[in-house]
Amino acid sequence: MSKFPSVTQYMTTRLVTFHPETYLWEAIETMLKKKISGAPVLNHQEELVGMLSEVDCLRILVDGLYNDEPRHMLKVGDYMSTKVSTISASKSIFDAANEFISHGFKRLPVIENGKLVGQISRVDVLKAVQEMKPKARHIPDTWKGREPALPSYKKTRHTGNS
Repeated sequence: MSKFPSVTQYMTTRLVTFHPETYLWEAIETMLKKKISGAPVLNHQEELVGMLSEVDCLRILVDGLYNDEPRHMLKVGDYMSTKVSTISASKSIFDAANEFISHGFKRLPVIENGKLVGQISRVDVLKAVQEMKPKARHIPDTWKGREPALPSYKKTRHTGNS
């Protein structure tokens, strides 16, 4: 059993999702209205087939289609990322943090038995970190004046031990 909480304790379950056939302009409008930076893309069988992020949407400018392509021609399926990294519902907050650090993602779809059950974000992991903050420990009287010191390689200007 992990000493860290499960991603399911902190993940969002009420997700905004898109379909590949959704018009990109609708998706952008929804993302702005809901103040989200991305969302999973599901096919008609409710299977995860991609992720749409702000960066994916910005490609309409870079691709030069912003002024040249009719609004009804641009679809989420044309701009979504299809190589999607996911995390299992059985994983911990530690595992999610490691994925975020290693790969730079902002969010990870949470999968259980092959189905999308939620999404965990960097902010969700930070909430877990805040709740898991170390508790104050009692220092035995016999240690007074000789408390364990922070190892020198961990000392920074922020610890007051530079």
